[in-house]
Amino acid sequence: MELLKDKIEQEGKVLSDTVLKVDSFLNHQIDPLLMKAIGEEFANLYAEEVITKVLTIESSGIAPATFLGLTIGAPVVFARKRKSLTLTDNLYSAKVHSFTKNETNDISVSKNFLCADDNVIIIDDFLANGEAVKGLLDIAEQAGAHVVGVGIVIEKGFQDGGKMLREQGVRIESLARIKSLANGKVEFFENGEF
Repeated sequence: MELLKDKIEQEGKVLSDTVLKVDSFLNHQIDPLLMKAIGEEFANLYAEEVITKVLTIESSGIAPATFLGLTIGAPVVFARKRKSLTLTDNLYSAKVHSFTKNETNDISVSKNFLCADDNVIIIDDFLANGEAVKGLLDIAEQAGAHVVGVGIVIEKGFQDGGKMLREQGVRIESLARIKSLANGKVEFFENGEF
């Protein structure tokens, strides 16, 4: 997705060989026009699927997931990372380790919002080691829901998450695939290059 790649090149900040900061448009301040285009792109990529729920994880997956939900007319469910006074039981739960924050969280979704009748698409902002996606796949499996695929805004293709999930048969559509962050420069995989 050229619009996204341009935004990454213009506003993304490479903090190390493994960390890209995109807080000016994706995960602190949100560019709604870009999110609208991202939602439409995911809708196009999965146009042949009947999707009843969009599943993501708080907090950075919520914006792209919401714009996809708006585009296809499906509710968005997000897994919570923190306990809530109103969300204490009747939950699907999984453990997720965050690469960026170097911490493990219990994520949870109310059983009221995900069931065996659902066709789910999982959306997240980044794919690095695949931990968030694995946690969301686990929750969908607990619910008996069918996962049609995964949509990732930015995939760090130099880390193993995407490769590992694809080898397990998970369909992953990434809008920007980064080949390298070496020497402070973003290098993308070209079309068809893996």
